[in-house]
Amino acid sequence: MTVAYLVQHGEKESLPGDPGLTALGRQQAMRTGRWLRGRRVQTLCTSPLRRARETADCIAAVTGLTAQPDARLRERLNWDGSMPLEAFLALWARTRQDRDFAPGAEESSRQAGARLQAFLAGLPGTPGPVVAVTHGGITTDLLRNLLGDDALSPRLLDAGIPPCAVTAIDDLNVVMIASTTHLALPPPWCQPLPAGATRPQRQIRAFAGRAGGAYL
Repeated sequence: MTVAYLVQHGEKESLPGDPGLTALGRQQAMRTGRWLRGRRVQTLCTSPLRRARETADCIAAVTGLTAQPDARLRERLNWDGSMPLEAFLALWARTRQDRDFAPGAEESSRQAGARLQAFLAGLPGTPGPVVAVTHGGITTDLLRNLLGDDALSPRLLDAGIPPCAVTAIDDLNVVMIASTTHLALPPPWCQPLPAGATRPQRQIRAFAGRAGGAYL
């Protein structure tokens, strides 16, 4: 099977719906692109959500590849502002604890992991290595399906996957999990907020510090 690099999108704007990247998120994506260029990647796929597409655009600018949207890379839950952030986080926590709980018409954690696994299983014959820009929640779902919770670090399960972290999969064998060594930057929740940051932005940043930005 083709080697796949699953890239968590860069830091996004602290807004509901389908926000794009922050300036730091674009910097993270460009650094990730330079690292991937050194891996001689041949194909670039991306989740259709804006934060992933903008990450893929930065990677494309460095590697010369064309980003190909693939809905199988989308996140399983996305905060659209229709409920308070606290209610969304509580819903997310329930789906994380009960992997077979599917809220409304959405997927369960186990189903989402299987969706990403199906994407990987369909890669043979695709020029590789392949870059897939995706999201922290579904990447963790995949790792839990492939390895089981006991094989994963408690920090990964509790704190999530940081922005632009890279997970490498070779023939459905996990060879690297959420590496950020290519960034050489402190986590974004350690960066100061801009002057005049709103209360929701501060709440989201505080959550990101606890959740590693995986669900944002």
